Amino acid sequence: MGAPILEVRNLHVRLPGSGDRVYAAQDISLTVAPREIVCIVGESGSGKSVTAGAVMGLLPKGVLTLERGQILLEGQDITNASRSDLRKLRGDRMAMIFQEPMTALNPLMRVGDQVAEVFEFHQPGMARADVAARVLALLTDVRLPSPETLRNAYPHQLSGGQRQRVMIAMALAMEPALIIADEPTTALDVTSQAQVLRLLHELRDKHGNGVLFITHDFDVVAEIADRVVVMQAGRIVESGPAAEVLQNPQQPYTRKLLAAVPRGSFGAAPRAASTDHVLEVKDLALRYETKSLFSAHRRVVNALDGVSLALARGETLGIVGESGSGKTTLGRCLAHMAQPTGGRILLDGADVTGLPRAQWRSHCKRVQMVFQDPFRSFNPRMKIGDSLAEGPMNFGATRAEVEARMLRMLALVQLDASALQRFPHEFSGGQRQRLSIARALMMEPEVLIADEAVSALDVSVQSQILDLLEEIRERLGLSMVFITHDLRVAARLCHRIAVMQRGKVVELGSARQVFEEPQAAYTRELLAAIPGRRIGAEEALA
Repeated sequence: MGAPILEVRNLHVRLPGSGDRVYAAQDISLTVAPREIVCIVGESGSGKSVTAGAVMGLLPKGVLTLERGQILLEGQDITNASRSDLRKLRGDRMAMIFQEPMTALNPLMRVGDQVAEVFEFHQPGMARADVAARVLALLTDVRLPSPETLRNAYPHQLSGGQRQRVMIAMALAMEPALIIADEPTTALDVTSQAQVLRLLHELRDKHGNGVLFITHDFDVVAEIADRVVVMQAGRIVESGPAAEVLQNPQQPYTRKLLAAVPRGSFGAAPRAASTDHVLEVKDLALRYETKSLFSAHRRVVNALDGVSLALARGETLGIVGESGSGKTTLGRCLAHMAQPTGGRILLDGADVTGLPRAQWRSHCKRVQMVFQDPFRSFNPRMKIGDSLAEGPMNFGATRAEVEARMLRMLALVQLDASALQRFPHEFSGGQRQRLSIARALMMEPEVLIADEAVSALDVSVQSQILDLLEEIRERLGLSMVFITHDLRVAARLCHRIAVMQRGKVVELGSARQVFEEPQAAYTRELLAAIPGRRIGAEEALA
């Protein structure tokens, strides 16, 4: 493959004195060759992103310190490069694609202008017409639909997959030798994920870049990697060719990560048809008008279009589909966070559709929601104990009742009582999600709606949360609506699965039926888009 584009030698990045270990990354050595994709995989806190940040010179000053080691980019030692030198290298010889493009892109600038900014910084004398032509060529290169139109859009007007393509276009603008992709597909649905992975392959082959790809998803590793580096607690514990690491892992930690990957195990046993429905949805519709992107004409969007579903007591119903399919809109309607424009929602047979807030209050504790991002759903200035107590206290529970219930809920989600005196930022992502579940259970609900509750978690923590939800369902007799874009997770937890497309339910059946005998063409497309088929990972991860 030629001389390495990137060579990292014995890298040590020190944590502050209050850290749980001395080094965030310790004795890291790896290389990336031209046209090679090297995946770094591991749990949250393993040092993956720290390693990438050290290469890019983006370590937070005063928090993480590059203590020793060497970083060579195309043979040039950039370990102690000045800030101005690093700014010139970023975007020119190395570029980064971040996990969440909505926060990485400027919300006040059109996406075409943001791509153009790369040329204005690195080639300030370039003619405006040439810049415009290059921007259009890049947006076409990353296969954005109607690039002439979308170049004038703002980030919020694009889908998640389209925003990620804009980030890739910016990274490719100066044709850098090295691209670092930090969890670029984690928040994307399976079809958008497949498109982005295919795009990175094609662009790597076309431009000859080396790619350092950071992920916690072994299916993505199987789809894209030439070589794999496995990290644990800041150290490399295993590395080698992708097929070798996936199919014949040598280290217990690697085997543990592989075992945690959901793989169509149909963990929830099939349930006999029940007429005891705790929740029913009949012909639910939600329509709204929106302006066209660049004209005054309004168009009607059917976010929900005649959705009919029923949830039996003790059942977990999975709602799957691409971004924009109506999954979250349905969940928000069920939780009374959005008002449908048609149809009915029945809770224990009572019509609760469109109830005024005052009347809904008597029902709301019966339906609770667990959100995708627990950090944003908790008040960062409130201790966990106050956040957990807030709901029951508002419904008249005494302090003694609330304190006893908090201890029971913390034990249920396997956290210590000391958590009550801490703030949200003092917990890991998995711990915050456990606390989010505990907060919902504090209201003693009959129905729990989980909206992408595990999509941002690494595979081992994800597996723990799925086990926890399964245990809670069995112990408390809860009914659950589980919204996810990950079909493997749905198969692992759900009794039945509803597949949504453009606001409609296109398929509904048992998890086994939907996965093994899909009836709708759209369902077959979703299943075909699941990553991990390129190097026999089905057998490796079974």
